[in-house]
Amino acid sequence: MKFGTKTIHAGVEPDPTTGAIMTPIFQTSTYVQASPGKHKGYEYARTQNPTRDVLQAALASLENARYGFCFSTGMGAIDTLLKVLKPGDEVIATNDLYGGTYRIFTKVYEKFGIKFHFINMENPEIIQDLVNENTRMIWVETPTNPLLNIIDIKKVGKIAKKYNITLVVDNTFATPYNQTPLDLGATVVVHSVTKYLSGHSDVVMGAIVLNDENLANQIRFLQNSCGATPGPQDCFLALRGLKTLHIRMKAHAKNAKKVAKFLKKHPKVERVYYPGFASHPNHEVAAKQMATYGGMISFTLKDDSVATAIRVMENLQIFALAESLGGVESLVGHPATMTHASIPKEEREKAGLKDSLIRLSVGIEDVTDLIADLEQALAAV
Repeated sequence: MKFGTKTIHAGVEPDPTTGAIMTPIFQTSTYVQASPGKHKGYEYARTQNPTRDVLQAALASLENARYGFCFSTGMGAIDTLLKVLKPGDEVIATNDLYGGTYRIFTKVYEKFGIKFHFINMENPEIIQDLVNENTRMIWVETPTNPLLNIIDIKKVGKIAKKYNITLVVDNTFATPYNQTPLDLGATVVVHSVTKYLSGHSDVVMGAIVLNDENLANQIRFLQNSCGATPGPQDCFLALRGLKTLHIRMKAHAKNAKKVAKFLKKHPKVERVYYPGFASHPNHEVAAKQMATYGGMISFTLKDDSVATAIRVMENLQIFALAESLGGVESLVGHPATMTHASIPKEEREKAGLKDSLIRLSVGIEDVTDLIADLEQALAAV
């Protein structure tokens, strides 16, 4: 089944009681049992919900996975996955990653004796320098947030397999439309469903998908035991969003490419971070492992002051200044004070993240309007 067909049909069956083509919202907290232990597969809504089950099956199918699990937020998914670790375990993570991920690593799990190493993974071979008998997990974002670095999943996967280490890939920026990390050697894929998968800025949710049965059983146990599960209304909305994922991602990528070219030529722009450019350090890897270069762009100005960057963002009219990304509408963000504020300044700068960096989530509006908006905002500074 081709990807576009999967987005509409995977995991979804007409409701057997009514024939409804859309999965119903099973808004219930519990289920009646004929006798203690005798039920129709459902006991309590934290443990299972039919609407959630359909979404989990759909997400697993899109990532070519056997198992899918949904959570109330993306951080809920990450938190659940980290609970498979124990004191003394070590994680090797990319040094350019979402600020919330860095925060939960360093402010929550380091207190429980988990050690984290943050490195630039554009050359995957350096990962081996940090591998030891305590290494349990390698954590990858690609493209990274917000510098759009590209990491070769297949190469990292070979290293993970060599040392029997769990490889986690945060696939939020790319989505399964652009790449399926499990096929490239990853053990686990995590998503902020809030972003492109839902796609309409009206849902907060996370997901874990994987093929490993033993690890899936651990995740299932933790999902139920710790309870960071999404409600059926949000699951319904996410299912609705998935049905246009392939169409939306094509539009995001097409618009982003044109916006990136405009910014690259603009006299006030210093640098554009976009993996679609041949000058991007790992452009060849992106071209090999991704279907498109996605809808995210970051850039800096020749006037490298934070005040100037902020004025540009404040002057934008179509691009909305807001947290998050991946919705149909275009958003602009300032990572240093918004999405990555939880990372200390010295650590941000070590990874190459300047305080003046501007991040764009390019939406699916008419691209001429988006470029005109950027043009007038840049002209005002």
